[in-house]
Amino acid sequence: MTSSTLAEPAGDRFRRRFLAGEDLVGSFIKTPTVHATEILGDLGFDFVVVDEEHAPIDRGQTELILLAARAVGTAAIVRVPGTARILGALDDGAAGVLVPHIASAAAAREMVAACRYRGGKRGFSNSPRAGRYGGLGMAAHVERQDALVTAIAMIEDPEALDQIEAIMATPGLDGVFIGRGDLAVALDAAGPNAPAVRAAVEKICAAARAAGKIVCIMVGGADEAAGFRGMGATAFIVATDQAFLRAAAAAALADFRG
Repeated sequence: MTSSTLAEPAGDRFRRRFLAGEDLVGSFIKTPTVHATEILGDLGFDFVVVDEEHAPIDRGQTELILLAARAVGTAAIVRVPGTARILGALDDGAAGVLVPHIASAAAAREMVAACRYRGGKRGFSNSPRAGRYGGLGMAAHVERQDALVTAIAMIEDPEALDQIEAIMATPGLDGVFIGRGDLAVALDAAGPNAPAVRAAVEKICAAARAAGKIVCIMVGGADEAAGFRGMGATAFIVATDQAFLRAAAAAALADFRG
């Protein structure tokens, strides 16, 4: 890693590599503490996703996790529970947001508008961390945030498949995360690898390629990632902090009992 890379802020580095379609590996943060983020960042994970949607993490806890991510030089994306939480996550210094259930072009436009100052509807304040607590003037803060924030829509509803080309065409949308779990449940499929879900994934990836959008997907490991890489996915989320803990604890216990 070069000195210039080290000097580049994690959020800037993440966005540059994300938009370039480089391979990125991240994990979900489910526990409301800073330690898992510090460990994953120290190991070299490219990013973490702070899960406010499915984990007991509130804004105060998210802010501390974002600070931990900054300390170890990894990018922190926040999976918000809804559009209303975008502002707080970005003000607190998130490199971007993952927004669930974007099932229409209108929802995609609303999401992007909440992420952007110029041409958008993000409420202005340069007093939080993102504005260096007032250290950045208005123009500098607006310019930097509009250039830095990565907006990723979660495609996880069957209705989204009917509008996928229009969703992908949304100006300012940087990429999509394919929620295979939600798709499987909604499609009454046996699991995330069922034929109906795979067909949906292929359709989403094809639309993303045509629109020049980045695809992020959760995988079980490198072997599964290779298959999705062939479809065009370049950002991969592996497990969660809880899953890593459970797997390591189970292996240790089995070693003693075996």
